[in-house]
Amino acid sequence: MPPSDAPAVRTPREVLARYYRAMLDKSADDLADLYAVDAVHEFPFTAPGFPAYFEGREAVRSGYRAAWGASPARVEEVREVAVHETARPGVIVAEHVVVGAVPPARTGFTVPGLLVLHVRDGLIARARDYMDGFGVAAARG
Repeated sequence: MPPSDAPAVRTPREVLARYYRAMLDKSADDLADLYAVDAVHEFPFTAPGFPAYFEGREAVRSGYRAAWGASPARVEEVREVAVHETARPGVIVAEHVVVGAVPPARTGFTVPGLLVLHVRDGLIARARDYMDGFGVAAARG
């Protein structure tokens, strides 16, 4: 079932919790369903082989489906370091550390990141995803 453009209004913190859950589940569909149709997801510190941005919900879906599908890496935990409220309604900044492993040897990885979410009507309108590009490249194998 396609996502509604007018979900029950979720707070930015609720959207963030669902975002992290989608990472843990490696679900591009669950992640993309958090985005507005015209959303933009930017990677200011892009990882090798990763685009600088995704424009639109379906680009988020196909981009993450391809990235997560091509990598055996599994996120085992997202440690929420801090969530900062901003003066702008609907905008939060989340500091986190992604901990995971790459099977079959279960080689571990830890990737710090900062996520700026602009949430409008319960959906992500814009995301700025500042992640450790070298850590991501290593985790992707």
